[in-house]
Amino acid sequence: MQPIYLDANATTRPSPEVCDAVDRANREVWGNPSSVHRFGQQVRQQLELARRQVATLLRARPNEIVFTSGGTESNNLALRGVLDRATGDAPSTLITSKVEHSAVREPAEAAGSRGVKLVWVPVDGDGVVDVSAIADAARDAPGTALLSVQWANNETGTIQPIVEIGEALQGVNDTRRASSRPKAIFHVDATQAAGKLPIDVGALPVDLLTIASHKFYGPKGVGGLYIRRGVRLMRQNIGGPQEVDRRGGTEHVPGILGMGVAAEQATAFLEDHGAIARLESLRDRFEVAVRKALPGTVVNAQHARSGRLWNTSNLAFPNLEAEAILLGLSERGVFASAGAACSSGSLEPSPVLLAMEIAEPLAHGSVRFSLSRTTTGEDVDAAVPVVTQVVSRLRQTLPI
Repeated sequence: MQPIYLDANATTRPSPEVCDAVDRANREVWGNPSSVHRFGQQVRQQLELARRQVATLLRARPNEIVFTSGGTESNNLALRGVLDRATGDAPSTLITSKVEHSAVREPAEAAGSRGVKLVWVPVDGDGVVDVSAIADAARDAPGTALLSVQWANNETGTIQPIVEIGEALQGVNDTRRASSRPKAIFHVDATQAAGKLPIDVGALPVDLLTIASHKFYGPKGVGGLYIRRGVRLMRQNIGGPQEVDRRGGTEHVPGILGMGVAAEQATAFLEDHGAIARLESLRDRFEVAVRKALPGTVVNAQHARSGRLWNTSNLAFPNLEAEAILLGLSERGVFASAGAACSSGSLEPSPVLLAMEIAEPLAHGSVRFSLSRTTTGEDVDAAVPVVTQVVSRLRQTLPI
């Protein structure tokens, strides 16, 4: 059987056009874009074209895009950049949730150890944040207030009500300005949303937004941070004037050019509503078939009020260990994950699922299956009997 890759939320395969762009850059456009000579400026032109391609994906201005090494750096630049620049006697406040990716959760905890006030807003059983709790926390924050919320969860696919959150925060900012307090800054980690959901930063009250190339069929090691005009950050990579003094270091030109091509392809994909509907139906077909074959299987976050990503299915197999399920699937050529890929190897249940108050017997046995743009009906139909065989065998031999 051909391998079946159902781990697209961990990473996606770079498209052939992306690979061609990276290869061409390494062979032909290898100069330093900061050099003033003609060759360097030719490279600069190619880099700025890629910036426009990425900006088009987000409906942003090109000069609002800063290139980074990936989603983790972008999140750190957003959080630390705002909090490190905060001035005044009142302590800064960081508002976030326990269902965030570790690239936000861990910097938040580090900020708390430096004296920043942390507010962890609650989520419901599907992982949707409490908007009223966010508004209350931002309204009560005495100093600089920074809100960081993930648009779409990498483990469950839960989509947060970003528009509703932004509108609530706008109302809070009206009251903060009236009392001469700085506005609350809104950061959105859109690492899983970019390329899967339409994003229009011009129509959203979002100040900062994170993306990562390898989540939408671009190369690894390159990402971006949207910074709304007028929002100022303390740069974190010091040692060069690149990216308009917002991120020092010679730009990763091959990766950026590949990211530009990937962004252009993602923009075209999002306009193909038929393709998205087909893939969502494949996800639903997979869930129905697995639940029919394995009674007792639970779909985590199935009823999130603001929806789920069309490609993500987090299935809980009670009283089993996800690690054992994944090993069994891998041996049979089906590749999936338990939680975030960067947390693999841990036998602890996912912090995201625990924050959703999912019972430990379910959290321990939860596996994430995430489809890609190239997943077919044949892939899904072939994966179901493999999942059934692996889980049925473990139910007989290795229940918790």
